[in-house]
Amino acid sequence: MTGLVYKSTGSWYTVKSEQGDFIECRMKGKFRMKGIKSTNPIAVGDVVDYELEETSDALTGTIHTIHERKNYIVRKSVNLSKQIHIIASNIDQVFLLVTIDNPPTTTSFIDRFLVTAEAYGIEAILVFNKIDTLTEQTLDDQLYLQHIYSEIGYKCLRISSTENKGVDKLKEMMTGKVSMFSGHSGVGKSTLVNAMEPSLHLKTTVISEQSKQGQHTTTFAEMYDLSFDARIIDTPGIKGFGIVDMEKEEISGYFPEFFKLKDQCKFNNCLHKEEPHCAIKAALEKDEIAWSRYNSYLKILEGDDEHYRTDTYGEDRAASDETRNQK
Repeated sequence: MTGLVYKSTGSWYTVKSEQGDFIECRMKGKFRMKGIKSTNPIAVGDVVDYELEETSDALTGTIHTIHERKNYIVRKSVNLSKQIHIIASNIDQVFLLVTIDNPPTTTSFIDRFLVTAEAYGIEAILVFNKIDTLTEQTLDDQLYLQHIYSEIGYKCLRISSTENKGVDKLKEMMTGKVSMFSGHSGVGKSTLVNAMEPSLHLKTTVISEQSKQGQHTTTFAEMYDLSFDARIIDTPGIKGFGIVDMEKEEISGYFPEFFKLKDQCKFNNCLHKEEPHCAIKAALEKDEIAWSRYNSYLKILEGDDEHYRTDTYGEDRAASDETRNQK
């Protein structure tokens, strides 16, 4: 029998059958996906083959085959740095929820996420959430960020779940597709899903006023069927986003504005750092490329997995301005 994985807890997997029934399943033995060293061989969104367990009192099953994935998105495993964690698979698009200071979402985090989405061939859309809470200063910051990413070519939405602003546009973009929601804890993923589908009653929480950080309300990735012909994968809030399996020479190719210019560099293997006649650095000096994007690129290039955990947006922007002034 064939089904679709809707939830993964690490040991049990909720599988929806072709008839629409939900069955709790376990793995049969160990799965080794070709070329993937993952902490979770089965992910939400996987199509699997399973057998029902006839001896069990409850309706359970055993997964014995994972179908080939059309795509998947990964991050570095938190506890096992040499392995990856598959967040979800077979996704049509991913929405990254961004908030300016409630909690703060850094440009480093945004760019790492976008680079990974580019690398795995998944369309990424930025959702600027909680626009009803913006002050004059944070509104300026939000519009500045939106300008940067819109100019690159990324779709951007402005949303207020509590005031239902932009929600209908989001639902329109999700119709007929499998979408994944991601972002820091506290950016309002569950609240937004509830605004679109109130009957789900997903658990929400408030932001700590002291730390400006959210608490984890979603423990495991889980897929939901929505009433407007859409599926959503809600994921646990993530603090940092470690990049994996990228050679230094290929990283710039996952920055669309860099990719358009890299053929104009004098050297084919240009890393856009100290090399002469670099088209990316020339565009940077002309303000045709955002300094925050270039700084994110350098951090990824240098394998810096620590700073993106603690930077704030204000520090990112200040650092960009300081670097620019030194040039």
